[in-house]
Amino acid sequence: MHSKENDWIAQFIRHLKTERRLSPHTCKHYRRDLDSLQRYCDKHDLQHWKDLDDEHLRAYSAASYRRGLSARSIQRRLSAARTFFSYLLREECVKRNPVEFVRAPKAGKRLPGNLDVDRMARLLDIKGDGPIVTRDRAILELLYSSGLRLAELIGLDINDVDLADATVHVTGKGNKDRIVPVGRYAIKAITSWHAVRSELARADETALFVSQRGSRLSPRAVQARVDYWAKRQGIDCKVSPHLFRHSFASHLLESSHDLRGVQELLGHANISTTQIYTHLDFQYLAQIYDQTHPRARLKNKE
Repeated sequence: MHSKENDWIAQFIRHLKTERRLSPHTCKHYRRDLDSLQRYCDKHDLQHWKDLDDEHLRAYSAASYRRGLSARSIQRRLSAARTFFSYLLREECVKRNPVEFVRAPKAGKRLPGNLDVDRMARLLDIKGDGPIVTRDRAILELLYSSGLRLAELIGLDINDVDLADATVHVTGKGNKDRIVPVGRYAIKAITSWHAVRSELARADETALFVSQRGSRLSPRAVQARVDYWAKRQGIDCKVSPHLFRHSFASHLLESSHDLRGVQELLGHANISTTQIYTHLDFQYLAQIYDQTHPRARLKNKE
């Protein structure tokens, strides 16, 4: 591809960082997917982005599939290309978006795991004292109480939790703010953490949760502590910070069946993202159906 055309990817990534304020992690994925498309263009002697049409993109999708890429990964690649061409269209570098009507192979739904209520209660029943245990108890309680993403949790400052109002101010994806309720167990745990936080935190540190060095906790550190407590409490499956979010959503939906409410609490821009959790009710509903539906009961008696 012409060297000037390569500059558009760099400009687009800067646009994502500065204008859309996407995370470095997300920008890295965009860059990787667009570099893949650029390599495809080089291989097929496509010199300019305006040279690409929908047939090229379908061929690119098919080539990715033949190389063993999953349907979900191809969807992500096409989504990145679609967003990139929308940007090029805005900048008048191209006259149309060739990805607009290109569809990737359908991916099977990847259902989120979750811990049932009993196992979650066992995980949260952390014994012991000291600043590290107290901090970890507050982290786990808040993850489950409010369904926070890992990045949202570590981004919290000490003033983001209103103990009197029992709410937390969260800055989510796309720099969007939301206010989320905090349960009484989490409030109690955070209050206890506040009382000992100064034993770890540097005097000028604003982060709610800090490491032994006194600075803001890293994502890896939180993952390690969650894994530590899961093993310590005898949980028989892999537990990650995100599993708390899945469990939070699942347990709320099982109780309330309020999809819109859970969408707001999770900070999902699109309700279709939240709908993936509705599968967790299906087994229970199927059981009720078998027990109560006339045809089902008739079948069981035969």
